[in-house]
Amino acid sequence: MEDIKRMEERAQGVINSYSLHDNFKDLERTGWNVWHVKRHRIESVPEHVYGAVQLAYAMWSEFDEYQDIDIDKVVLLLTSHELGETLLGDVTQFQMPREVKEEVEQLADDMATAQLRRGRHIRDLVREFDERKTPEAIFAYMCDKLECDLHSKWYDEENCVDLNDQEGNDVMNNARVQALLNTGKSWSGMWMQFGRDTYAYDDNFRFVSEYAEKVNLHEPVRKLKKEFKEKADRIIAARLGKENN
Repeated sequence: MEDIKRMEERAQGVINSYSLHDNFKDLERTGWNVWHVKRHRIESVPEHVYGAVQLAYAMWSEFDEYQDIDIDKVVLLLTSHELGETLLGDVTQFQMPREVKEEVEQLADDMATAQLRRGRHIRDLVREFDERKTPEAIFAYMCDKLECDLHSKWYDEENCVDLNDQEGNDVMNNARVQALLNTGKSWSGMWMQFGRDTYAYDDNFRFVSEYAEKVNLHEPVRKLKKEFKEKADRIIAARLGKENN
């Protein structure tokens, strides 16, 4: 009987954790809604995490300076660091004083990880990410921030943001934001420059941000998809032709 009870408690822990994160899938990124991004669907927080993970692999692949970084550890850090938002939601730096936000986030982290017997391991990963003292945590942090900056450019290329339609957007009145926009920068240009001025990017991350501001992010994807479709269609046609014969 005790074994059954213990198994039920562990099964309940699994269900509690899964349900918490499954509900998390629908949480949209607050920043995009603040800026009235108009699109058929807005990036969710888990989608942001996925993008940051893929960005981490790409940066690790293309820049030799990161070859000593434990990329698997980086993935764990990135997939864990937004844990508190499962309870708190996505709160931006403009919505709550930093010290208050950090305290409430820690409470959310503690309560979310308490759903699992070994949840402390995940909590330690979140803390490592927040403290940014290890090479992996520093790298993961830069990936997290750069992903957001690149996504703003993605939306800008799709004409999802109208700077003349920002009623109720208090961020629009932020002095630094206004100063950047007054230089003639686009919305994403402002966003990316704000990131470069705010976050401790190293030279590689800064270069990628500056380069991305000058190029079209959509075009390489369009070309790759077109090339893939042409090759895949030839393979399918050849295979189906042989089968029909």
